[in-house]
Amino acid sequence: MTSEQGEAEVGIVKRLTMVAEHGVGLIRKVAQPSLVLFVLRMALAVPFWKSGVLKWSGFLHLNETAIDLFTSEFKLHLPGGPYDFPVPAAMAFLSGCGEIVFPVLLVLGLGTRFAALGLLLMTCVVQLTVPDGWPIHLTWAAMALGIMAWGAGRVSVDHLIGCLPGQRTRQAVRA
Repeated sequence: MTSEQGEAEVGIVKRLTMVAEHGVGLIRKVAQPSLVLFVLRMALAVPFWKSGVLKWSGFLHLNETAIDLFTSEFKLHLPGGPYDFPVPAAMAFLSGCGEIVFPVLLVLGLGTRFAALGLLLMTCVVQLTVPDGWPIHLTWAAMALGIMAWGAGRVSVDHLIGCLPGQRTRQAVRA
């Protein structure tokens, strides 16, 4: 290999490195953390919201299908079973409430980490009742854990509350 060939190869490597660094810079501009967290919140909220809406036939009135699912299909193996009607109905009611309230909180970015924890716990219960659904449940768990770890981001009510004048003083005192 001549010195000219070596210099040409070094030049190509430098150019490729510059192109790769430029590409990474563009990707970072598009994938802003607040945008990523917002999209994560929406992506986790949608399937739970859709499921929750299907459980209700009116305000605080579960439809019969939801209760039937918890009575016959979603058999949780809890101590003290088998259960008569009130326990599956109560579980259907709690599940339906969680599937409506937690997604709304996620979309707003209000109490975001707690809402994500609630959906993570619901995902664990869903996994116990529908074990074959683990690929999608794993995705939901990963999204919930990411939101729990990094919070709601700047596009959220949580962030707005954190920016209030009194909040900064309280945060400084805790630190």
